[in-house]
Amino acid sequence: MLHLLQDSDGFIHMSRHFPNKMSIAVTFIDGTQRQFSGARINELYDQALAAYRRGNNLDAKGFDRRARNIHRRNDIGLVPVSPDMAT
Repeated sequence: MLHLLQDSDGFIHMSRHFPNKMSIAVTFIDGTQRQFSGARINELYDQALAAYRRGNNLDAKGFDRRARNIHRRNDIGLVPVSPDMAT
């Protein structure tokens, strides 16, 4: 099991997908702890990445969604989470 901590802004730090069947415990700033599956955390990561790309018009500028080489400047590392997102 992997343990992640929510930062004071409401985000967890992750820069890659986790295995879908992995169990991930997230401790929130209010002290509560919820379990997420890797698949659910990956969904949240993909949603945050899509919002980032929309907000910065990366698709309109011609950046590929699935580039062979990952350029971290066109990526995210923070994913917003809340206790009600766990399933």
